[in-house]
Amino acid sequence: MTSRNAAATRQRILEHARPLFARHGFAAVTVKGVADAAGVSPNLITRYFGGKDGLFLAATRVEIPVTDSVGGDRSELGSRLAASIVRRWFGAPGEDPLLVLQRASGERPEAAEALAVFLDTNSLGPLYHSLRDSGLDDAVARERAAAIDAFVLGVSTRRRVLRSELGDPAELQAWLAATIQRLADG
Repeated sequence: MTSRNAAATRQRILEHARPLFARHGFAAVTVKGVADAAGVSPNLITRYFGGKDGLFLAATRVEIPVTDSVGGDRSELGSRLAASIVRRWFGAPGEDPLLVLQRASGERPEAAEALAVFLDTNSLGPLYHSLRDSGLDDAVARERAAAIDAFVLGVSTRRRVLRSELGDPAELQAWLAATIQRLADG
């Protein structure tokens, strides 16, 4: 098998694993089930990912460019962040790796750790830096960033992990924007 085919096969496996993990959770998904869905031998999952745990971590790797959402004037932070959140929540339901990590974090220590690292790196850290750069005292910026991060995680958990209705996207975005802005402004 050429490296080009190996890369394509690896990608095909990931594309089939993401929605399976999203819909059924870590425990219910089997290596054979993913392999069958991707049309490959289960041995390839072991070869490319080291097994189910490695496949799960690869399938739930989350990359979100946050600089557009948190950078800029603090007076518009709520609007920017809410727009980004709503786009993500309504963009690819059931296949969002962040949602998969949230759902699995209670049953898989690796998922909980990956989620914590993701949130520290992509949410809490950038929020803190943005608020501090807007002129807030270091301690105040840290407190407000932590409040925004906790609020967004709580709403995400309530509405996405516990499968409550997200509601109307425009109304949700307006509410998130106003609440995040209040937290940013103190």
